[in-house]
Amino acid sequence: MNTIIDRLFANTTKIVALSILLIVAWIFATLLQHSMESIQALGFNFITESKWAPNLEKFGALPAIYGSVVSTFLAMILAVPLAIGVAIFLSELAPEKLKAPVGVSIELLAAIPSVIYGMWGLFYFVPIIRDVFGGIGISMLTAGIVLSIMILPFMAAVTRDAMNTTPDILKESAYALGGTKWDVIKDIVIPYAKAGIIGSFILALGRAIGETMAVTFVMGNVHKISMDLTAPATSIPVTLANEFTEADSGLYYSSLFELSLLLLVISFTIISIAKFYFLRRKRVA
Repeated sequence: MNTIIDRLFANTTKIVALSILLIVAWIFATLLQHSMESIQALGFNFITESKWAPNLEKFGALPAIYGSVVSTFLAMILAVPLAIGVAIFLSELAPEKLKAPVGVSIELLAAIPSVIYGMWGLFYFVPIIRDVFGGIGISMLTAGIVLSIMILPFMAAVTRDAMNTTPDILKESAYALGGTKWDVIKDIVIPYAKAGIIGSFILALGRAIGETMAVTFVMGNVHKISMDLTAPATSIPVTLANEFTEADSGLYYSSLFELSLLLLVISFTIISIAKFYFLRRKRVA
């Protein structure tokens, strides 16, 4: 009887795991099917061109790709140090009375809908960025700040949980050998929890690059590549959110689907590179 149950459980989990691959393949096939008109009409120029003019039937995805990558990079640069600091504080430094309320607050922040972050960023951060850095406040810099605040709670919570898995005996042994609190954190806790910490960064990266509503409020929808981070810009999710209902031609509609296909490919590529690179580094270490 136990053998039958074990086989049933093994087959069920195998089916569920394989269904994930099938769903991803199905999504890719659907996007590719609807993108074919744009791929055939525009070819590789769709990726390299920067002009986006639906009234002229000209579609270039480069500004949207640039905006997605830069805003995500800014968010990760701002969020990673803060997330590690919060996680270290909660797992190793905070008093017991403070751990529970701060931990719950972080988890609540992670559950807030992205549209609320976007509205908050529009009415709070946009005026600050405008007054401090100039411009109109709606920009890639503002989008990066809002994105960093969005992914920070999730990243901090997962990193904290990973650090909490460090066995007490390892830390106590380090203290017994004369290690300071900093030595234990640097040489014991972080190396032991490295896989979980890297996993939290990769998951946060995936969320940041595909975020739509929060960025739509604070980034603008200007199809232009600018080195000025305080200038309005666009990203792939922003373009899709703002223009999908406005597509009034087959090529326009197909171009938006090709944008979504590019977002899927970029997300998959970045996350895969990050995952395999860091896992390889971990094995070497």
